[in-house]
Amino acid sequence: MEAIILAGGKAERLGDAAAGRPKALVPIAGHPLAEYQVTQLVAAGVTRVIVSCADGQGTAFVEALDGVGAEIVLAEEPERLGRGGGLRFAAERRTEGGPLYAFNGDELLDVDLPAMLERHRETGAAATIAVAPLVSHLGVVDLEDDHVSGFREGPRLPYWVNIGCYVLDDEALERLPERGDHEDSTFPELAAERKLVAWRHEGTWITVNTPKDLRRAEDFFAAHPEWRPRRAAA
Repeated sequence: MEAIILAGGKAERLGDAAAGRPKALVPIAGHPLAEYQVTQLVAAGVTRVIVSCADGQGTAFVEALDGVGAEIVLAEEPERLGRGGGLRFAAERRTEGGPLYAFNGDELLDVDLPAMLERHRETGAAATIAVAPLVSHLGVVDLEDDHVSGFREGPRLPYWVNIGCYVLDDEALERLPERGDHEDSTFPELAAERKLVAWRHEGTWITVNTPKDLRRAEDFFAAHPEWRPRRAAA
């Protein structure tokens, strides 16, 4: 099976922590973020990973991901195409039809990919997206008739959010924009046609956008060494 990693992020908000690297190659506990993703994909049966990256960055990805267990194929964008355009551009390098996995390049998660794929096939959806419960980063105040009845820190809210992990079938890939974001076009269109299915994920999800996110990821891997890529002991 094949997969796409959207790895064109500039890491601007990471500042000096990125040291000029693409966001997906920023090291976390000694390993590039993308290495964790490729390791997870290989464990799910993926043998070929297409990396959508900016022009001129391909060599860095090949060097960083060599030996992780999957063939690394480059899709260097000649210009910024947006996330949907990047997916479409990368999908042109597929060698087989049918569903594939796609990741945003700045996400660390432990989605059960085989189970997600099985559910995708059962529903006949054009695309399946992993969603996680929205947890407030702020504390909330509970009120009853303007009287404070309690306080809650970081409550779970009654909403779900897209966590950048997809199973995309041929129809979804064919309907991706040449430029722009698939979340502004393809996904709303598929949702209106009831061809977009959600996979509820209650496990780990860490987005790496800021230095604070990076520290959180470092702390997580310090507490969970089993997440380290398997070649870490080599």
